[in-house]
Amino acid sequence: MAQNRRDFLKTSGLLAGAALAGIPNSIYSKPNINFTKVGKMKLTFKPYDLTLKHAFTIATSTRTTTPVMLTEIEYEGVVGYGEASMPPYLGESQASAAEFLGKVNLEQFPDPFDMENILDYVDKIAEKNPAAKASVDIALHDLVGKLMNQPWFKIWGYDKYRSPYTSFTIGIDTPEVVRQKVREADIYKILKVKLGRDNDKQMIETIREITDKPICVDANQGWTDRVKALDMAYWLKEKGITFIEQAMPKENIDGNAWLTENSPLPTFGDESVQRLPDVIKAHKVYSGINIKLMKSTGMREAHKMLTLARGLGMKVMLGCMTETSCAISAASHLSPMVDFADLDGAVLISNDCFIGTTIEDGKISLTDRPGIGAIKK
Repeated sequence: MAQNRRDFLKTSGLLAGAALAGIPNSIYSKPNINFTKVGKMKLTFKPYDLTLKHAFTIATSTRTTTPVMLTEIEYEGVVGYGEASMPPYLGESQASAAEFLGKVNLEQFPDPFDMENILDYVDKIAEKNPAAKASVDIALHDLVGKLMNQPWFKIWGYDKYRSPYTSFTIGIDTPEVVRQKVREADIYKILKVKLGRDNDKQMIETIREITDKPICVDANQGWTDRVKALDMAYWLKEKGITFIEQAMPKENIDGNAWLTENSPLPTFGDESVQRLPDVIKAHKVYSGINIKLMKSTGMREAHKMLTLARGLGMKVMLGCMTETSCAISAASHLSPMVDFADLDGAVLISNDCFIGTTIEDGKISLTDRPGIGAIKK
């Protein structure tokens, strides 16, 4: 089994990453649990509803709750935690997640370190279902990290002190509520503002009454006219905005590419960038991409997307849905390698059932706990 561990690490590039992180090879050859007994992985799952502190409004919808599915993978007494967050507008639900997860049979894989084959199998069970797939991926990463007794940022060879500041998201709302949200975001150094309706300038001007902090904006495909979008980009530049996320509908490839070419601000693709093949499609259409675990099917593919985008010279943002600290912690292990982070999903809810990655003075603070670092409250 120890040899299998090293084969996995070698083929995944993790052995070199661990060397960069200063992890001794002995942790791979001397596992901290008894692998001589062949165990079985058991997947369990249950629904959970997140309650938002404020109604969350974007260009296309408003909600006060977010349905999630919490997963666990148990192996030889060690448990890995995962999560699927499913805002209704993305097409997944607790019912669809339960149907998908009910088809997942991990008992056929005796070795949890066989991650590529396990996650390939999960991906091929059914099309779509990215959040449900992510819940298995995250739980498996958590399990394997715990078996290795290392957090994933170390396995990947990343420096946790390079983690960026995260933005705090302010949804579309009345001026009074927007002012309240800005005051609540006092510790955050960067604000992310939802736009895409007819009050875009009012939203920005209201915030600028209170603070001169850097602002990035997300139109959520709300702008349909490329000329008006460009005019808005120039106006936003004057207001100290740093970049624009998904300005126009994802299907309007020519319009988004034209805007990127002419805009005074960088542009990021979000809804248009779901999985690995979309990174190539986004090249030269956007300045950068927004990677979310719930779109990418989890940590494995998100890591590949990050590597590919970097190779193409694109900027990278790491985003999230409204999620517990379980999924936020999982994503945070990639954060030392991105340009921007928007990992505030757990602080937007009032019933987080995990403790994990924290935000200290607006900055992502990774824990040294093994796996993804999330523990149940």
